[in-house]
Amino acid sequence: MLSSRAVLEGVGVGDATANATTALLLSILQDSVGRITTILFAHRFGLSLEPECKMYRLLADILNDAGFILDCLSPIFPKPTRVMILSTSSILRSLCGVAAGSAKASLSAHFAKQGNLGELNAKDSSQETVISLAGMLFGSWVITWITTPFATWTALILLLSIHLETNRRAVRAVKMHTLNRQRASLVYRHLRKGHVPTPTEVASSERIFERDGVMRDKDDRVVGHCFIGAPLSRLLVAIGEQQATTKAVKVDEKKLSEILALYESDQYILWLDRSSRPGKANIFIVLKKHADAKALVIAWWQALIVAEDISNAGKLSEGDISEQCKLFAKAREEANGLWDKYYEKLGALEWDLSSAPMETVAATRVEMEEN
Repeated sequence: MLSSRAVLEGVGVGDATANATTALLLSILQDSVGRITTILFAHRFGLSLEPECKMYRLLADILNDAGFILDCLSPIFPKPTRVMILSTSSILRSLCGVAAGSAKASLSAHFAKQGNLGELNAKDSSQETVISLAGMLFGSWVITWITTPFATWTALILLLSIHLETNRRAVRAVKMHTLNRQRASLVYRHLRKGHVPTPTEVASSERIFERDGVMRDKDDRVVGHCFIGAPLSRLLVAIGEQQATTKAVKVDEKKLSEILALYESDQYILWLDRSSRPGKANIFIVLKKHADAKALVIAWWQALIVAEDISNAGKLSEGDISEQCKLFAKAREEANGLWDKYYEKLGALEWDLSSAPMETVAATRVEMEEN
C-alpha cells in the first residue's frame, strides 16, 4: 500500500496540472515493457527455472521488493525520470511473476506427494487470498498513520526485511529430492567419504544462490566450471586448430577418433576447453540423443573428479591424446563406481534418481552413427 500510494502521487493524484491521458499512457507503457520482459525472460531462463527453483523463488521476492522501493522513490524525481523508474519497477515485477510462477509449479510438484497437485494448488491459492485480504485490511488501518517520508521508509524497510528473511528461511527449509548440479556435487562429496546423505543433510549445505555451472571440491573451493549440453563444434575447437580469419577448424582425425571411441558406449562426451588452467578447469559435456538422468549425474561426477585431479596436480596434462583419454577414463570409472555402489542406498533414502534437472539452457544433442 505504501508503494501504491507513492505511484498514485507519481502519476498526478493531488496535482492540478496532471491529466488522465498522461496517467493512461504511463500505464500502457508499464504494461508493455512488462509483457516484453516476460517473453524475453521466459525465453532466456525458462529451462533453468526448474533445476534452480529454490533460487528463483527467493529471487522473485527480491525483485518484487526492489519494485516496491522504486515505486516509493518515484515521487521525488522529475516526471521524465519518474517514467523510467516506474517502467523499471514494472520490469522487476514482470520478472518476479515469471520466476515465482515457474518456481511455484516445481515446488508444488515436489510437495504433492500423493499426486494431489490440484488440491495443493487450490489450498495454496486460498491461503494466499486470506493473507492478501488480511494484509489489505491491516494496511488500510496502518497507512493512515504513516504520513511522513521518515515513517514511510522506516515502515517499508522493516516490512521488506521481515518479508525477505521469512521467505529465505522458508526456501532454506525445502528439501528437494532430485539432483540438480549443486545437489549432485554435495551428494558426491558425501559418497567419496563413504557416507550416503539424506535430502535433509544436503539441504542444510545447499546454497540458495550458486554460480551457474560452478564445481567445488571437498573444501568448498571452486575448482572449475562445467557446461552441460554443449554443441559438438565445441569439442572440435577444443582439440583442433581454429583459423582466426575464417573460423574454420582443422581437426586431427586421430584425436577425434580416440575421444569418440572413449565415449562410444556412453550417452555423453566430456572434454576440457582450451581455456582451462590449473584450479580452473573449464569442462563441457556434449549430450547424445538418448542421454538420461543416470548419464547426466555420472557425467557431472566425472567432471568433478577431473577438475579435482587437475587442481590437486597443479597443472594440466601435457601428454598426448592417449594420456589425456586415460585421465578421463579413470574419472569415468570412478563416477560409474559411485553410481553402481550407492544407487540403491540413495533410492532408499528417498532420492529421486529417475530425473536429474541439470540442463539450464537449450542443450544441443547429437546422434552418433557408424558408417
